[in-house]
Amino acid sequence: MTTITNVSQRAKLKPRREPYWAKLAKGCYIGFRKMAAGADGTWLARSLDEGTGKQQYKALGAFDDRPHHERFDAANKAAREWFEHLGKGGSTATLTVAMACSKYVNLLRDTKGDAAADDAQGRFRRHVLSDKKFAGMEVTKLAPAHVEAWRKSLRDKPTRAGKRSTSAINRDMNTFRAALNLAYKDGLVTSNFAWRSKLAPHKNADKRRDIYLDLTQRRRLIEAASPHMGDFLRGMSLVPLRPGALAKLTAGLFDKRLGVLTIGQDKAGGDRKISLPDVTAKFFAKHCKGKLPAAPIFTNSAGRPWARDTWGYQFAEAAKRAGMPVKATTYSIRHSTITDLIHAGVDSLTVAQLSGTSVAMIEKHYGHLTQSHARTALAALVL
Repeated sequence: MTTITNVSQRAKLKPRREPYWAKLAKGCYIGFRKMAAGADGTWLARSLDEGTGKQQYKALGAFDDRPHHERFDAANKAAREWFEHLGKGGSTATLTVAMACSKYVNLLRDTKGDAAADDAQGRFRRHVLSDKKFAGMEVTKLAPAHVEAWRKSLRDKPTRAGKRSTSAINRDMNTFRAALNLAYKDGLVTSNFAWRSKLAPHKNADKRRDIYLDLTQRRRLIEAASPHMGDFLRGMSLVPLRPGALAKLTAGLFDKRLGVLTIGQDKAGGDRKISLPDVTAKFFAKHCKGKLPAAPIFTNSAGRPWARDTWGYQFAEAAKRAGMPVKATTYSIRHSTITDLIHAGVDSLTVAQLSGTSVAMIEKHYGHLTQSHARTALAALVL
């Protein structure tokens, strides 16, 4: 080991392709490769797989961001961390943050379909892959400080609608956390310490979704919005869809003859059909008139399908003009519409089917409303 531990000894080494190795433990070695006279050299680790008898190698890097006298200690630390990783059953394959994200997208595409995979891919593209240094970092080298810095950048990222909501931050963090957890589950990394606490979701983030806008407020909001945004909000007020599901509707999904709207695959799962009342059917027929089957039913002023980065800031502008509560969002329209359906006595199963969620979620968030109907019904039974 005396040949590579300090700067002067490494300087005397003859250049060669084969690394100079020093033993750290049984079957575990740290290596230094010097390819040319005067070169700084690079560091490697080598481990013997006792099961197969084969040598496993890991390139550790040059550590040229450190002073020469600190490089052996840094390489030694990195080598021992790799040996520990292998000792816990970790993979020898190199896995970067970007690769972990890609593996998760592929899993979603195979198990949950293109919609879920495309949503995750979009989040990664905007918030993870855009930072090339972070995306290229090996997951095994992630430290809590790295993840904390990423979370802060996510929080501080400006939007046209202003400051990002905690619920939006949670959705992006949840997707990234799921990608890292998949790598952990698959044994590609042997510890989730770096992100276990740093990617914990904000508590009570969805409370802003509880803002209820009555019919008068919704009408005022639609009137204050631009014509295209107003139509989009009116669509959400007539059918309690998620904004993303409404934005993906195409003309071919509406059967004018039967007044039936087919909702393509969204967060709730597969396609479902909704029979629309006459007034709502006329509204959708109007927006489908003259359009090809693949054309979006609702578009922004540029004629493009609505997306989160366009409906968010336009909603904020309309809400401000209409004097809506500061924390109101497009999701408030969906929440308000569902609330009205429950108040009207529509059963939980029907509301769940209309809104594209589960009965359990409807009962979790709106159960107090259905309970009040039950009390009224029981009171009517008194003889």
